[in-house]
Amino acid sequence: MIDVNVDRDDAAPLHEQVATQIRQAIADGEAKPGERLPPARHLAAVMGVNTNTVLRALRTLRDEGLLEMRPRRGIRVVGTPAESAIRSKVAELTSLAREQGYTRADLLKMITDAS
Repeated sequence: MIDVNVDRDDAAPLHEQVATQIRQAIADGEAKPGERLPPARHLAAVMGVNTNTVLRALRTLRDEGLLEMRPRRGIRVVGTPAESAIRSKVAELTSLAREQGYTRADLLKMITDAS
């Protein structure tokens, strides 16, 4: 079982804290590809947060390609630690670009030109 704790004094939203800690557990090898994670309801109870908060974090990680969520089959880690680190940086870059007013096409051109 991965150890995920939230800090209610932290300015980051709870779902981002949960996603960050699960992402880190994957990067550290604590949660390996192919392994199942506990149900969202169980994670929420352990962390003392709403189940919807955990589900929002899990959907984020699914969208990053780190988790697979299937009804009746549970949540499985599908990403690797190397992918996790890269995907985390890509998410940061995408967020920064969006904040600065760059489009996805602008960002893709910058990456292509940097190669």
